[in-house]
Amino acid sequence: MQANLKVKRYNPDEPQPRVRYQEYSLDVLESFTVLDALIQVRDEVDGTLALRCSCRASICGSCGMRVNGRAKLACKTRIAELAPNGEQLTIEPMGNHPVIKDLVVDIDTFFNQIRRVDPFIQPDSTPTQGEFIASSESMTNLLGVMNCIMCGACVSDCTVLEVDDKFIGPAALAKAYRFVDDPRDDRSSERLKKLNDEHGGIWDCTRCFQCVEVCPKDVAPMDRIMEMRDMAIEAGNRNTPGYRHTESFIRSVRRHGRLDETRLAVDSIGWTNVPGLLREAPVAMKAFTKGKLPPLFPHKAEGNSAIREIVEKAEGGSK
Repeated sequence: MQANLKVKRYNPDEPQPRVRYQEYSLDVLESFTVLDALIQVRDEVDGTLALRCSCRASICGSCGMRVNGRAKLACKTRIAELAPNGEQLTIEPMGNHPVIKDLVVDIDTFFNQIRRVDPFIQPDSTPTQGEFIASSESMTNLLGVMNCIMCGACVSDCTVLEVDDKFIGPAALAKAYRFVDDPRDDRSSERLKKLNDEHGGIWDCTRCFQCVEVCPKDVAPMDRIMEMRDMAIEAGNRNTPGYRHTESFIRSVRRHGRLDETRLAVDSIGWTNVPGLLREAPVAMKAFTKGKLPPLFPHKAEGNSAIREIVEKAEGGSK
């Protein structure tokens, strides 16, 4: 079969480095993956093409890259499934990572974010039998998150990281959950408080589902972040913009059947947080001059009683 690749290139050693795309057409076996094709290009067509790979078995996570705009493991992505009729495949380096050359990215930032969550068990005592014993049930609950191979696919496609580099990121937060929920760790309360209070923590996720969709090992980072939100609230960590935002959203929909955006913004910052409100004043003024300021007194949605009933049922089912 024919493989047609459009590869994003960048070489910092060129006299005038620039981003460009280069096209390659080659005959491949029907069993070929994107990585197989790229290696063939490097070995037989263009030896200057830079890419990173190792195990070729979806274990090491080295070959993460974007294929047709979505993060994937190149060794797990079969050409016949994406381009059965020779359609062009666009191959790019992972997003939200500095590019070193071509498809090779710098992963220092990724691992720096992992370090922010203290990725190791912190017990307060010494085991009496030579090791800490964990129940099968507790470890079964952690199996999914422990499947993470640190490929960075979730970080690549995280929409929050595109606009806020202070966000800890889905991979690091999923790693944090692995220790927060480990019965051998005695720092769960401290971990939750830190992740609850810190800018870039569990409340900065926008629930876009991108990390869930692109994870090649079904770790579902966003689900872990949502679980830690619940755990943080249950532990009494409620004086944060994230929690106030959530509560304001529910009150707004229950009262009006629709979102009261003005009150949501003020509630999230905190009515007594005068410095915080003043910091947001320029944003409000800009929205006003552009005609984008939401109404001070929101209209109630038609059939808001039915919406209120749905909210009450949902709240009753979550208890």
